[in-house]
Amino acid sequence: MKTTLDILDRQLVELLQTNGRASMQELSNETGLSRSAVFTRVKRLEKDKIITGYAAQTNRRLLGLQIRAFCNVQLKQHDGRFLKEFEANIGDCKEVQSCYHIAGSFDYLISVDVPDMDAYHQFISLRLAAMDNIGTVHSSFVMREVLER
Repeated sequence: MKTTLDILDRQLVELLQTNGRASMQELSNETGLSRSAVFTRVKRLEKDKIITGYAAQTNRRLLGLQIRAFCNVQLKQHDGRFLKEFEANIGDCKEVQSCYHIAGSFDYLISVDVPDMDAYHQFISLRLAAMDNIGTVHSSFVMREVLER
């Protein structure tokens, strides 16, 4: 069943994406809805899986994660069993912040945060390259973060 979002639902989603800790009163003030109407709408958005969770945004550098790399991963074989195996294994890597199955020259794009180049080398050589079915890995390193939402 597809949920239809009206302009107020979209406004609530946008407000919560900006500030996941906003109170019902703050959301009420921003939208012009009553607190109970905001509460009902937010609960429906959560129930319908439009809002899937709330998380703290962190400063990775202050957490000691100085390097962010994007890795393009190409598998040797592409049948469903190998895709599922890779996806299960990559989910066990704490360094991996996100993973996308993509179309194009590569099979997956992963985002990796590590403290330094030694840690990145350890991740690549002991974790990623150790997985069965890894063909090639091409890495790009973030020099400066321009925008992240």
